[in-house]
Amino acid sequence: MPLYLYQARDAKGELQKGRFEGGTSAEVADHLLAAGLIPIDIRALPEQVEFSLGDVLGRTRAQPIGLVELQLFSRQLHTMLRAGVPILRALASLRESSVNTGFARVLADINDGLGQGRELSVCLARHPKVFDSFYLAMIRVGEMTGRLDEVLDRLAVHLDFERRAREMVKGAIRYPLFVIIALVVAMGVINLFVIPAFAKVYSGMNAELPLMTQILIATSNFTRDNIHFLIGGAGVALLAFRAWINSENGRYAWDRFKLRLPVVGKILRKSALARFARSFALASRSGVPILQVLTVVSAVADNRYYADKITRMREGVERGESLLRTATLAGVFTPVVLQMLAVGEETGEIDNLLQEIAVMYEQEVEYEISTLSQQIEPILITALGAMVLVLALGVFLPIWDMGSKTFGH
Repeated sequence: MPLYLYQARDAKGELQKGRFEGGTSAEVADHLLAAGLIPIDIRALPEQVEFSLGDVLGRTRAQPIGLVELQLFSRQLHTMLRAGVPILRALASLRESSVNTGFARVLADINDGLGQGRELSVCLARHPKVFDSFYLAMIRVGEMTGRLDEVLDRLAVHLDFERRAREMVKGAIRYPLFVIIALVVAMGVINLFVIPAFAKVYSGMNAELPLMTQILIATSNFTRDNIHFLIGGAGVALLAFRAWINSENGRYAWDRFKLRLPVVGKILRKSALARFARSFALASRSGVPILQVLTVVSAVADNRYYADKITRMREGVERGESLLRTATLAGVFTPVVLQMLAVGEETGEIDNLLQEIAVMYEQEVEYEISTLSQQIEPILITALGAMVLVLALGVFLPIWDMGSKTFGH
């Protein structure tokens, strides 16, 4: 039987890793659930994986399952359950109407599991790469309270926010990244083609060149002579960077560094706070206990640094400390969020207050992104001005010197 590596979280939210021998990943998920663990990732060891050409082609044709599919699934299932449609018939209908072949196969497996008498949350947990721990926790709450349709409605709203938040953050990063790439390409063209053309002209004049011109020519010659090594080194550096940010320590350090970036950093911080507030409000409003709320909120956090701080908050609350104290010690929340947490603990309206915080930060993120070009213009103008100044001094100073000597005589 194939050997699988799994990652799961226990009732306290602690990460558990191990190996399990099973026929399929679904059987491994069933075993973990029976042991009280929530599956996060299940994958077969590479040497144990067997596949055919048809499997490869099928996976190639399958579209990725993203937040859009989950949002539509949650909204449509909520509507059908509220209308009184049995869940088996609802899932069969959603499977037939799904345009995503990969998600249709997931829905077919869920439908089969329900037909065998399993709970919906157990069937969803068989696909940890599609349904995360936050989604599963909400579904379990809906099953226990008999308000599954309401939970699905709230999940649809939450997923819509997650999708918009990710699109907004990507939009915030896209513009400065494009400008930086354009500057790098421009510097490459200048070093490889422009400066060598001027160097040929200066070499025939046998004139003493200014220091800035000598530096530019030396840099250009070095770039041209070692272009293959530079490209190869850049490729190796990129692969090393990707491997680093995929590691636990690397991802933590990178996510923390991004929050300190000028202009973009504050957008990422506000987006993370909005995601925390909305996730906390949704879970709390659905009746999830506070410790489990913090566990699922840390799991859904899109920033490893914030996720670690939220996990430490849960540990503090587990020791008997107040939510406000643990949030203050975390050092990542603004005074407005801390004030809302304080009032929420006193009045028992923490879910409503955090919902207001989420809406406020969402609006601020949208405003920051809409004015991003105005905020980043001074930085871009300064960088372009410095580049033009260096080129002007290096390229045209010899011409000015020669002109002044000619007219001087």
